[in-house]
Amino acid sequence: TFYYFTRLCLEKILLQCVLQSRTLSGADAINALRPFYFAVHPDFFGQYPKEREVNENSLKRLNGYLENLQKPGFRSFKPTQLTFYVREREPNSSNVQESFSASGFRAVSFTLHTRDLLSTVLDILNSCSLSTEHIQSLNASTQPHKEEKSTLNRPIKWDKTYYSFTGFKDPEEELEQAQRVETTLISWLDDNEASAVKKLKKSLPLRKELERLKFELSHQLQLSDIRWQRSWGIAHRCSQLHSLGRLVQQRPEVLKNVKGRTVVFTDRSGMSAAGHIMLGTMDVHHHWTKIFERLPNYYKLQKRLLLLEDRISQLLGGIQVIYIEELQPLLTLEEYYETLDSFYNKLRDSRLPFHPRSLRGLQMILESDRYAPSLHEFGHFMIPTVCDPATLQWFIFAKAQEARENLKRKEEMMVAEKELIDASTERFSLDRLYKEPSVSSAQMIECCKRLLEESLPYLQGMHLCISHFYSVLQDGDLCIPWNWK
Repeated sequence: TFYYFTRLCLEKILLQCVLQSRTLSGADAINALRPFYFAVHPDFFGQYPKEREVNENSLKRLNGYLENLQKPGFRSFKPTQLTFYVREREPNSSNVQESFSASGFRAVSFTLHTRDLLSTVLDILNSCSLSTEHIQSLNASTQPHKEEKSTLNRPIKWDKTYYSFTGFKDPEEELEQAQRVETTLISWLDDNEASAVKKLKKSLPLRKELERLKFELSHQLQLSDIRWQRSWGIAHRCSQLHSLGRLVQQRPEVLKNVKGRTVVFTDRSGMSAAGHIMLGTMDVHHHWTKIFERLPNYYKLQKRLLLLEDRISQLLGGIQVIYIEELQPLLTLEEYYETLDSFYNKLRDSRLPFHPRSLRGLQMILESDRYAPSLHEFGHFMIPTVCDPATLQWFIFAKAQEARENLKRKEEMMVAEKELIDASTERFSLDRLYKEPSVSSAQMIECCKRLLEESLPYLQGMHLCISHFYSVLQDGDLCIPWNWK
């Protein structure tokens, strides 16, 4: 056993030495990170909107870090903390494309502080418990052709006395200090305010154009609202509205049935479970036109869906079945109807003894990605579609009183959250203060209370987003974690 353990240690040390003696190009880095991208890519998190948004934002920041590493002469590296939801692997799968389970994922947080691509790639893969063996098979052209070239390109490592004598800063010592010092809100704003202001000023004309287009289209089509499912940039949103405007000019007759509806730009076209018209951003006018032409049929299906919700409510003592966009996956009307129909048939066959109207005033949402029922902080039950009827009955009875208390507290919490957002917006002269869907009301309230105790002149006129990490978005929005230090 000792022999095999020693051999394994030596092999790992040898591999590390081999890897450290090489350099990586940008293309090599992308190839090396393919297992990582496959495990965290937002497209695989369509059923999980919160986790998808976290991965989207983290990938933006990671790509910025990798781009900086490839800039010649770039030296100002600050530790960057990232959080990803990583899809779990199936235990017995040899194929990379099939080795991820759709049933679960795990959250992974790590801090990047490396100054070369190879070390960064290794850190990312190791932090996510992904194999690094494939890096050995990278193209041999990444190795220096001559030993002399490798020696010449190696940075000079001076003795510590050189820095104390000359007064120059020791880069290794600076890096160690940066790793020891946790990022604070004040220090981060000091470092990023100028960049955010520059991006914000550049985006202002486009922001005005976006508001103009949105107002004109909403008024022309008599829409209730126009929304976006994902945090696309301002330019991208303007382009989508221009595209809708062209369709209105070319085919005004197909839009006669949209009055009073909400249009949502998203990844696919159709009608959502909430009854909103979804326009896929990758679809052409032909696909959008078909959706508008089908609206009368969608409205008929929506009526049937509402009737199905009422029937489920009657079987469960009057509890109301609701759909919450911010907390649930973006389902089509057809997908949600099938979910409700399957759940209704299971309830009808089980004949649960709920007293009529005994649970009136309570709410529940159906979820296809859970296996155990739970109670949300806002008072609604989160019920898995696969939940055993007997378990469902016991859980609702046991938590009914707590659910009613949470529903009462929800109203108080919503009022408190709005008041704190208004107070913070006014106090810091913000142009806008908002939060990501993955940030709860309780977290937002705590964050705003703490912000109001600070003096932050940097925020005047800015767009501030409360998130889970620090970031400057492409249009100048400042993102800070709700639990900032």
